Amino acid sequence: MKKSIAVDLHYFPNLEFFVAIAGADELVFFPEEKYQRQSFFNRTQIRLANSVGTLSVPIKGRRPRIAQDKIQIDYDQNWMNIHLRSIQSAYGKAPFYEYYFPYFEKIFLQHHENLWRLNWEMLTICLKLLGFSVKMGIHKSFQEQSWTADIRGELKPSAPFSERPYYLPEPYFQLFGLDFDPNLSILDLLFCEGPAAQSILLKSAKNYEQSAKGLCFQNKFGNIRTDILNNQIGI
Repeated sequence: MKKSIAVDLHYFPNLEFFVAIAGADELVFFPEEKYQRQSFFNRTQIRLANSVGTLSVPIKGRRPRIAQDKIQIDYDQNWMNIHLRSIQSAYGKAPFYEYYFPYFEKIFLQHHENLWRLNWEMLTICLKLLGFSVKMGIHKSFQEQSWTADIRGELKPSAPFSERPYYLPEPYFQLFGLDFDPNLSILDLLFCEGPAAQSILLKSAKNYEQSAKGLCFQNKFGNIRTDILNNQIGI
């Protein structure tokens, strides 16, 4: 039976997102749903030299409850240069940065007016680089339900990922120190691990040899940062 998952569209989704959709044949997105504050629709987290930083895409207007595909990006703010410089500063020395960054830079430089389209293009590239063979589809309000699982509204900054049934950190190589920061943007995993990213995501599922992982997340890279594990992103 075809596995189809209804999901929210995020800006450079975190690892939990990709663990949750792993193995799906189709992802179903809902552009007509209303924009929700305190979501990952316009924000992501990356690992900087001294901390984990949040990248947010500014939105035009007062963010009324309008459809997500109508949300416009505010280019009056210098957000794109900030994001590009932050990514370059954070991952410029990562092993796979030079191979993957041009794909994302090209999309940034297209200056999409619509945040939905920007997120869609970025996710398309991420899925291809990860080797996920999954179809991306759009659901319209007049269409009948066509998905077998629905995780819309589950992945949100207001609750720690440890409370949800998807992601259990599988530490991997990161830049800047020994402590491991879990559940960052997919950019962190792609730039640091390249082709090994898919395997790491599959091992990060809570149903993957969970008993062997135990409760103490340690390995040769050091301890997982418990402040990132338990605290929400600042809104």
